[in-house]
Amino acid sequence: MPSLSPTMEEGNIVKWLKKEGEAVSAGDALCEIETDKAVVTLDAGDDGILAKIVVEEGAKNIRLGSLIGLMVEEGEDWKHVEIPKDVGPPSPAAKPSVPHPPPEPPISIPVQKEHTPGKLQFRVSPAARNILDKHALDASEGTATGPRGIFTKEDALKLVELKQMDKITESKPTPVPLAPPTTPTAPLPTPASGGPSYPRPMIPPVSTPGQPNAVGTFSEIPASSIRRVIAKRLTESKSTVPHAYATTDCDVGAILKVRQDLVKDDIKVSVNDFIIKAAAVTLKQMPDVNVSWDGEGPKQLPFIDISVAVATDKGLITPIIKNAAAKGIQEIADSVKALSKKARDGKLLPEEYQGGSFSISNLGMFGIDEFIAVINPPQACILAVGRFRPVLKFTQDEEGNAKLQQHQLITVTMSSDSRVVDDELATRFLKNFKANLENPFRLA
Repeated sequence: MPSLSPTMEEGNIVKWLKKEGEAVSAGDALCEIETDKAVVTLDAGDDGILAKIVVEEGAKNIRLGSLIGLMVEEGEDWKHVEIPKDVGPPSPAAKPSVPHPPPEPPISIPVQKEHTPGKLQFRVSPAARNILDKHALDASEGTATGPRGIFTKEDALKLVELKQMDKITESKPTPVPLAPPTTPTAPLPTPASGGPSYPRPMIPPVSTPGQPNAVGTFSEIPASSIRRVIAKRLTESKSTVPHAYATTDCDVGAILKVRQDLVKDDIKVSVNDFIIKAAAVTLKQMPDVNVSWDGEGPKQLPFIDISVAVATDKGLITPIIKNAAAKGIQEIADSVKALSKKARDGKLLPEEYQGGSFSISNLGMFGIDEFIAVINPPQACILAVGRFRPVLKFTQDEEGNAKLQQHQLITVTMSSDSRVVDDELATRFLKNFKANLENPFRLA
C-alpha cells in the first residue's frame, strides 16, 4: 500500500483494474485506491505480470506498507509464486461483537446479628447494636425513632424494658436450609416503592453495528477515511489557530447585470466565479494576506491558488483553482465545474486538492444568509459567502436627491489567523475585496 497523499495513513482497495496472470506495462493502472482525500489510480512502476492479488477489492483500512499484490517478471511462473512469509495480507477485520460485561467482584456482606429473615431491617446505631447484642434482641421488634429511620440507643433501651416486663420474648434465629454451594454474589437491591419499575443496569447496553438498535443504544456509523481526516484537521484548526472574524456586505448588482450580458453570448458563469476572481485580484494587490504559518512564523507565498470548498457525499474537500489571478472569469468557471465534478466522483488527483493559499466557502446556493468558516491550515484565511438578497436602501442621484433603490447584497465573513493577519490587515483586505467585487470591470 503506497502513500498517495501527505496525510494518508491507510487506504481502501476500491477496484482491481488488472487480473492475476495479466501482463502489465510500466504506467498501466493496476487498481483504484481510496485515500484520505479521494480515489487515486495506482500505476505500475515496471513491466511484468500481476501474479497474485493479496488484498481483494473492497478491503478497507489497509495500513501503509502492507502487501496488496505481487508482480513477477515476464517468463516467470506466476501461478506458483510464493507470498513472503514476513509480509502477508492484513488480517481481516473481525466483526465487532458485543463485549461481555466483566464479572462482578464478590461483595462481602457483614453478618449482622440483629437481622432475621422475614423481618424488617433497620439502620442501627453502634450504641443500639451493642445493647441489642447484649440482650439478644432484634431491632425489628421495636420502633426506630431516630432521624432518617435510625434505630437509636433510646429505642434499644425501650426494647430492653419491654423484655424485662415479659412483653416480648428473646428472638431466636430461624434456621435457614442449606443450599448447594454456589458462587457468592451480592443480592440485588430491592427497588424503593414509588421508583422506576425496572432496575438500573450496572453496565449500559451496547449496540452492534449493522443490527437493529437495542433499547437505550445508538447506531454506529463507520467513518470514511475522508471523514476521519476532516475531523482531525478541523479539531487541530480550532484548537491551535487563533481565529479572528470580520464581516461586510457587498453589492453584487453590477455583477448580476454582467452575467445577464454574458448569458446572451451563451457564456455561463456564476456569482461565485466572480468572488473567486475578486479574492485573487485582492490577494495580488495585498501580498501580506497571501501568507501561511509554517509553525515558526509567517511565510509569504509566491502563488495565488484559491481553494474552493465542495460538498460531497463523503465530506468537504477543497479543489484548487491554480493561478486564479491570471485567469479570466470564464476560465475560472470552467475549472470550478470540472474540479467540482471530479471531487464528487472521488477522482481528484493529489495535486488538485493539496496546497492553496486562500479558501472560499459559499453556502449561498443553500439559502444561507451568512456564516463563519473554519480556517484550513496552513492557510491563513477563509472567506465564508452567503446568498445574495434584495435590500431597499436610500441613495442619492446626480442632483443630490434621496431616492429609495433596491440593491442585491451578499454578506461575506473572513476568518483569519491572527498570528499572520491581524484585524487591521483583515479589515483593509475586505475593503479592497468589496471594491473589486462591486466593480466587475476591475476583474477583467
